[in-house]
Amino acid sequence: MKVDLSSYIPCSYEEAIKQVKTPRLLQHVAFPLISFTPLTPENFPSVWAQGTYTVRLKLLCLIPFGKQDIVISYPDAGSGFSRRDNGRSALIKKWDHTIIILQTPNGVLYRDTVSMSAGLLTPIVWLHAYFFYRHRQARWRRLAARRFAYPPHGKFGFR
Repeated sequence: MKVDLSSYIPCSYEEAIKQVKTPRLLQHVAFPLISFTPLTPENFPSVWAQGTYTVRLKLLCLIPFGKQDIVISYPDAGSGFSRRDNGRSALIKKWDHTIIILQTPNGVLYRDTVSMSAGLLTPIVWLHAYFFYRHRQARWRRLAARRFAYPPHGKFGFR
């Protein structure tokens, strides 16, 4: 199944790319629905490099939800920017998330496209993903409107 959602983000193209390359943005936009604790490597980098990052997931920042591999790459997006997470976990066999950023006259068009497969649980995972990505994009827009003034470190729900 697939989720495909887009939002206009009130910031420059360059700033959107800079932010989407950071684990800090992921932590912020996912909060408080999901928190990610790095396992391998044991700390997140300041900028996502291509490669695999294993994380521990918590729903609502409290309920353990297993481990997931975040597999980052930067495929060619033509006239835009693209970041892909072709991840997986024990429960979700396929979690292929692509972010596309396109420049517009009034900011950027930000697009999340996620294909997922979790066997019989796929419809439930799809429903969660749909609301999760709507939540993420709303938090993205609010953060951009505040010129990426992140709250203090402890308010993210991660270390």
